[in-house]
Amino acid sequence: MSGDSSGLWEFIREIPDYPQPGVVFRDLTPLFGDATAFRRSVDLLVERFAGTHVDRVIGIEARGFVLAAPVAYSLGAGFVPVRKPGKLPWAVAREEYSLEYGTDKLEIHRDALHPDERVLVIDDVVATGGTARATCRLAEALGARVVGVGVVLELSSLGGRELLAGHRLESLLAG
Repeated sequence: MSGDSSGLWEFIREIPDYPQPGVVFRDLTPLFGDATAFRRSVDLLVERFAGTHVDRVIGIEARGFVLAAPVAYSLGAGFVPVRKPGKLPWAVAREEYSLEYGTDKLEIHRDALHPDERVLVIDDVVATGGTARATCRLAEALGARVVGVGVVLELSSLGGRELLAGHRLESLLAG
C-alpha cells in the first residue's frame, strides 16, 4: 500500500489557547475515533518503517500509546510505554525536557530495553521535538538504538525536526 495521507487533515481539530494562551493544540482524538482514519494512520506509519528491523516500539504517554501499540503489533515488535513520572511501578530511568509551554519529565522501566535492541519511537505530534528527543535519550541511555521516530503530525514551524537531528523522523502530515 502506498499512501497519500492528506485526507487525514480533516480529522485534526485545532483548539486555540490550550493548554495556555498563544498555543494552538492539535487534537487527534477525532482521527482516533474514526475507524478508517485511524486504520489509515497506523497503516501509513507501518509502511514508512517497513523493511526496517524493529525489536520494540516505544509509545509516548498518552496519545502515542494509541498509535504505538498497533504499529508494534503490525511490525511484529514488542511495545514499551514511556510515561509521566510516578506512573510506572518499578525502577525507572528519567529524562527532563522542554516543550513549547514549559518543562516535563518522562520515565521508562530500566529493564524495558536491552543493549543493541532496535527501537522505533511513536507519538501523535512532534512540535518542538523535546518529548521525542527525551524519549530517544532514554532509549539510548539503556543501550538501545533508535531506528526512527514516527508521528502523524509534525508542526514544522516549531523546529522539532532540527532538535531530532541525527534521528530519522517520519511524519504523515506537516503543517
